[in-house]
Amino acid sequence: MLAVLNNPAYRRLFTAQVVALAGTGLATVALGLLAHDLAGPDAGAVLGTALAIKMVAYVGIAPLAGALAARLPRKTLLVGLDLVRAAIALALPWVDQVWQIYLLIFLLQAASAVFTPAFQATIPDIVTDERDYTRALSLSRLAYDLESLLSPLLAAGALAVIGYDSLFFGTSLGFAASGLLVLAAVLPATTDARVADRTFDATTRGIRVYLATPRLRGLLAVHLAVAAAGSMVLVNTVGYVRDVLGRDETAVALALAAYGLGSLVAALALPGLLDRVADRTVMLRAATLPAVVLFVAIPATALPGDWRWPALLVLWAAIGVGGSLVLTPGGRLLRRSAHREDLPAVFAADFSLSHACWLLCYPLAGWLATAASTTVALAVLGVLTTAATAVAVRCWPAHDPEEVEHLHELDEDHDHLHDAVFVNGRWRHVHTYRIDRLHTRWPA
Repeated sequence: MLAVLNNPAYRRLFTAQVVALAGTGLATVALGLLAHDLAGPDAGAVLGTALAIKMVAYVGIAPLAGALAARLPRKTLLVGLDLVRAAIALALPWVDQVWQIYLLIFLLQAASAVFTPAFQATIPDIVTDERDYTRALSLSRLAYDLESLLSPLLAAGALAVIGYDSLFFGTSLGFAASGLLVLAAVLPATTDARVADRTFDATTRGIRVYLATPRLRGLLAVHLAVAAAGSMVLVNTVGYVRDVLGRDETAVALALAAYGLGSLVAALALPGLLDRVADRTVMLRAATLPAVVLFVAIPATALPGDWRWPALLVLWAAIGVGGSLVLTPGGRLLRRSAHREDLPAVFAADFSLSHACWLLCYPLAGWLATAASTTVALAVLGVLTTAATAVAVRCWPAHDPEEVEHLHELDEDHDHLHDAVFVNGRWRHVHTYRIDRLHTRWPA
């Protein structure tokens, strides 16, 4: 996978993405602490709403941004978006009203929602070899996964010596460094409007292909299961650690880091596991772990005070393990379910639809914990995780070959009738083909 980094342009662009994601991760931790300072006991609801605004930007803007970005100079667009994000991050430490958080988060994430598809749309023109292009897509996706794992660890170390307000300055520096790296990269010229139109059509097609493919419908269901459990961690950790356990800001970062550490350990163990066990078996069995953990966490909240902190770390790490075992193989499913020309659209569809799951779960987790209690939030999200896993089992066929043999209708003057059979009065070509293609016509 790392061989694609030998391409200088892609290496600079990918490094810019990683640096920007690291800055975003610092802002996520700092935002939770800022919400606690401004809203106190209502911090969960505020943070849940802020994260929901982030998801609205991702879900609503990301599917269209790639097509729009194709009409603009790529380097100018990417550098400009990094500068916009750096400026917004610098404004966050001065916020003193909840509505200001909502406004700045929307602007920040709207810029990110344009930046990400523009980055993805540039990759095929920089990495032209088919195998390297697939590796580039996988590496890009891995960067998003690792951001949620490593940023809390970085934030925990920083909070040991500085206040959380300073994390926003780190975020701004990350975006500025990203802009400099993009500026140093040699990017292809902007495509013309016809290519932009095809990009827009490919984005729409990606969602249709995604929802028409049984294994990807199963993947979407496990996205929901992981989002339900993960939102409990990301939204309610601040309030629980600060208000219930009475611990400091560093403890908040450590609790989030436990979640990330569990994910990282599972991700490192996955390659050997997937060599022996089918993706479907690993993913569906692992999807039950977050549900079990949420239900176990209900009595854990009633433990004696000294035991609740280590219990929280163990439970959050277990949710991280389950989430990583479920989602890390997702890229393999996407590559298996589309031809090369459809890969960008299918990856974009997965990005948008998976964030739609988080859009649902973020506010649900925050408002349940605020309006009812942590116990109620754990119970409801546990039920949602269980239900989503059951839907995944139902949608994803147990017999799931990578390719299936089927028939295409052909005209009688087709040049290759020696590869065809005559069925129900029509010549049809027999061959293997990936099951998601929308133009496939199955015989009656």
